[in-house]
Amino acid sequence: MNNRLTAPVSFKAHSAVPALPAGGVIALIAPAGPAELDLNLATQWMHARGYQLRVFPGVWQRDGYLAGSDAERLRDLHNAFADDSIDAIFCLRGGYGSPRLLDGIDFELLRGHPKPFVGYSDITALHLAITRYAGFVTFHGPMLNADLLGNKQPPTESSLLRMLSGLQPPVLEHPEAWPLTTIAPGCATGRLLGGNLSMICATMGTAFELDSEDIILFIEDVNEPLYRIDRLLTHLRLAGKLDRLRGVLVGDVAGVDVLALERLLTQELGGLGIPVLSGWRSGHCDPNLTLPMGALVRLDADRQQLVLEQAVVVKGKI
Repeated sequence: MNNRLTAPVSFKAHSAVPALPAGGVIALIAPAGPAELDLNLATQWMHARGYQLRVFPGVWQRDGYLAGSDAERLRDLHNAFADDSIDAIFCLRGGYGSPRLLDGIDFELLRGHPKPFVGYSDITALHLAITRYAGFVTFHGPMLNADLLGNKQPPTESSLLRMLSGLQPPVLEHPEAWPLTTIAPGCATGRLLGGNLSMICATMGTAFELDSEDIILFIEDVNEPLYRIDRLLTHLRLAGKLDRLRGVLVGDVAGVDVLALERLLTQELGGLGIPVLSGWRSGHCDPNLTLPMGALVRLDADRQQLVLEQAVVVKGKI
């Protein structure tokens, strides 16, 4: 693959992307793992919400644990961004393989065709790369198969569609049924960056690693025992990634005892002198709330709120 890196974007807040319009066209790509897609069900889901679906070829490909070859998956990513008739890009699923695309991405192409890009888990690698080198907001949010067609409970769907359409109020909704925990008090403003903790650490030492200066760090994970979460957080600390954070928002850490996790978070993050809020329902969980990566936000651990400090989408083309 050709390395097409440009200089990292140094914005304190990343650029908004065009809002998803009523009747808009949503591209479905598979930049990571494969999954069976019920095309009729997916099309019906889109039409019922007023959108059109365009499935890119790699969705139907299989290459072991990957959805098609690296070249096929990268081509779909580029083509979906380059096509100005596409209004948003959803990922089929996560799994494995997104980091294999990073050194082949044409970031100048993406920068010239910004649009909402949605996914989580392994897709974290793409969020980190796009925010760092293309400079626009992306969305850590539900994917088509497991989340949207899987009927995850409210406000999974409404959180996503409000965010993409520009109807999201500044204070992000969090369901009362899942109480949040203030690990460390305080209020801070910064860019929201991060995603899957394992993937954040996997990119360390590369050109695509997390730029942690003055950010609100978001982390989540799944199928990692507590000692692994401890090791990953220690990795971030020893790499200096915790030194200049503004705050930490901890999403769902599926499969880990909540009280044991809170004790670990207090040990690792509680002494940083920054607000730390835990339990946000985003990631490998139900419901799965959408978060704008690269956007300027205010984390208020005292009021247990996350507040948008910038528009993340704008009406019309940019």
